[in-house]
Amino acid sequence: MTYQNYFNYNLKEIKDSFNFFVNSTNSDSYNVLINNNVIKNIFLKAPNKSGKSHLINIWKKNNNAILYNYNLKEILDSKKNVAIDNLFIKIKEEHIFHIINHCKNENLKIFITSNLDINDHNFKLIDLKSRLNTFYHVSILNPDDEMVKIIITKLLHEKQFIIKNPEIFEYLVKRIERSYQSIYNFVDKLDKVSLEKKRQLTIPLIKEIL
Repeated sequence: MTYQNYFNYNLKEIKDSFNFFVNSTNSDSYNVLINNNVIKNIFLKAPNKSGKSHLINIWKKNNNAILYNYNLKEILDSKKNVAIDNLFIKIKEEHIFHIINHCKNENLKIFITSNLDINDHNFKLIDLKSRLNTFYHVSILNPDDEMVKIIITKLLHEKQFIIKNPEIFEYLVKRIERSYQSIYNFVDKLDKVSLEKKRQLTIPLIKEIL
């Protein structure tokens, strides 16, 4: 397919049960999470669709961890490391407080992901905020031009879109909003519109969707 020519970027693809591409926007976070043998508690702030759930599953596998899903008793009984995904979406502050204390007492690791900063959440338990502030904080940044191109290429490939004209690809890359969610939303909408109207990927169609 023609657009595959655009897939030649100096990114590191993590070939696990998940695909995760590493460049300057996420390399610090990736290195801390994957290569860390020292830091006990990690808090990852990352935008929606940036791959934080991929990372937490890789970390969970590598660290023999249990995933929090309101299963406080199971976690306290398991004596395993703990992974908490999308903290502020499903937070029970008392649970998280007990889990942090439990892991400290048992010398266990915790990895938490969130699309919000700690200061953006209105805590009922101030002591919980204080404990979370002691975590090692890392972030995934919004995609740069390199990452925008790789994500668009990957998503268009999955949707089986063929870009015959390189100018179309460059037009799209220059104009799409620099956020993971926006890129995913655009490709989903493009897929829907092209199926409904049976139209090829063209600059007029991109203008219509953007």
